Amino acid sequence: MPEFIEKSNVLPTYLLKNKAQTNFGLYNHIRGVNISNGSLSNLTSNVKAFVEQAVSLCQPDQVHICDGSDMENKLLLKQLVEAGTIVALPKYENCWLARTNPGDVARVESKTFICTEEKHEAITSPSEGVKGTLGNWISPNDMEEAVQQRFPGCMKGRTMYVVPFSMGPVGSPLSKIGIELTDSAYVVASMRIMTRMGKSVLDQLQKCEEFVKCLHSVGTPASGVVEIPSWPCDPERTIILHKPAENLIVSYGSGYGGNSLLGKKCFALRIGSTIAKREGWLAEHMLILGITNPAGEKKYITAAFPSACGKTNLAMLSPSLANYKVECVGDDIAWMKFDNNGVLRAINPENGFFGVAPGTSMETNPIAMNTVFKNTLFTNVASTSDGGVYWEGMESSLAPGVQITDWLGMPWDKNSGRPAAHPNSRFCTPASQCPIIDPAWEDPEGVPISAILFGGRRPAGVPLVYEANSWEHGVFVGAAMRSEATAAAEFRGKVIMHDPFAMRPFFGYNFGDYLAHWLSMDKSGRSLPKIFHINWFRKASDGSFLWPGYGENSRVLEWILKRVDNEPCYVDSPIGRMPTKDGLNLSGMSTQIDVNRLFSLEKDFWTEEVKAISTYFETQVGADLPPAVNEELKSLERRVAEM
Repeated sequence: MPEFIEKSNVLPTYLLKNKAQTNFGLYNHIRGVNISNGSLSNLTSNVKAFVEQAVSLCQPDQVHICDGSDMENKLLLKQLVEAGTIVALPKYENCWLARTNPGDVARVESKTFICTEEKHEAITSPSEGVKGTLGNWISPNDMEEAVQQRFPGCMKGRTMYVVPFSMGPVGSPLSKIGIELTDSAYVVASMRIMTRMGKSVLDQLQKCEEFVKCLHSVGTPASGVVEIPSWPCDPERTIILHKPAENLIVSYGSGYGGNSLLGKKCFALRIGSTIAKREGWLAEHMLILGITNPAGEKKYITAAFPSACGKTNLAMLSPSLANYKVECVGDDIAWMKFDNNGVLRAINPENGFFGVAPGTSMETNPIAMNTVFKNTLFTNVASTSDGGVYWEGMESSLAPGVQITDWLGMPWDKNSGRPAAHPNSRFCTPASQCPIIDPAWEDPEGVPISAILFGGRRPAGVPLVYEANSWEHGVFVGAAMRSEATAAAEFRGKVIMHDPFAMRPFFGYNFGDYLAHWLSMDKSGRSLPKIFHINWFRKASDGSFLWPGYGENSRVLEWILKRVDNEPCYVDSPIGRMPTKDGLNLSGMSTQIDVNRLFSLEKDFWTEEVKAISTYFETQVGADLPPAVNEELKSLERRVAEM
């Protein structure tokens, strides 16, 4: 006998504008909705209530409770092929290509909001006449209205998928559980790769009923006409809403990336950071890697770079230095908590890599290339006539005579004047396939962190590497991060943007409070990691890079490891501790390095840098800036003035 959803007595205000409608109107549509897969008996009462409320609002034709099995995944992939959403890539094993609506290709930061009772809880107060860049706030009433304008009946004719997922290993004390309700089979297939998803999570919920509520719909345009049936979306009305007080995420209108895979930026960072603040840990936009030196000593490092600034390449580094070994724990997110011995331990809450494809190649990241051509969903890359994929950077691996079709489905060649793959095209691939995945990557206790790196794309003025003078100085360095904009968001051009902690689009609460939370980590009995700033992207006057990067970055990691062990291989500078003349191992390099230029500190540049940081803090953070961070700024200003 098929199961049917019954009426619930629980109805939060964010789902219905007028509670008087409960007994009639929308709620009548909850009766008779078929459970096409799974059983209501497997759901806890809280999960069941969440599903019932969403069914009453969105009115799907049926509900599918996901179990995460291979059989289920094959069925969903078959449905996606039949809908034209994905095509098979016969050159590889179980790989697929999706092409999206061209209006749905990146995160929509301008349409992403944090909902709190008081505006000040969510965002800082910028100076009068200045547009805030540290998040967007929405009131509870406006959030409720936004939901009511979009969600009622948005899943008519579709299946609502119930996706139970764990961020982090199931059952780990550092992990958290979510339930995503979505009308996109593409999202389900992607979440199966990116999270631990399925029955084991429902079993875990029987022991602990807490979960983050995630409601997602690709939407239906107000006109009722879906422009591209293979990729339904409603880009004109897309909105991404977060309500930390209720551990709630509501996303409408986009089927792509962090807008729809709600375990990623929405949960792992925005809601995750608010949970971390309440519970005393850190949820950060950071890779995690393990590095073993020739003596067999292993340490773990986290690093925060803005999207498309080399996180995946560093997480999967092939060291040029002999007898060094790098292993990958994660390439994008780190959840970190001090253990009972005062050691900061980190897990990668994700289960896969959602990496930027263009620029990834056998020359730049052979580990990634040896990871992605099995069990992978590619999105918005180009396809080849031999059944494979192509993107900028893969020129050397392209077989002669192969024809290329670009991400828009049009014939392409190098003379076309347009990119073959969208600049933000992605691969979604299981982390377990990575040839250098760390043996402890799923350790429920996490791995011990010895160093934290901040960095971005800085073509001028910023040296290759320097160490913060203290924890407080390190927090300032993270707060003062600047980088060229990337293709992962809506921005265009090579403008230098402030991107504190590489978290600017991902803060779940007031940035000033976030800085205070980082400062609060400095407590007696804790072993604080050293903090560094790196910049692989400094350029010479002719526009060429001063540092070759990639495998040679292991030389920078070697110096960082020496500093973790307190070796005296540094000199003080106005901005922090830099390598001594012989501190950085450059032996055996095929490229001649202009060390003086790579580490030069020009007073004019740093005077302007201090002014830019000061203006940013004053206009964007204001009175919310912790005094300790302001004092670090003043100290830097004094040191630069004395250069």
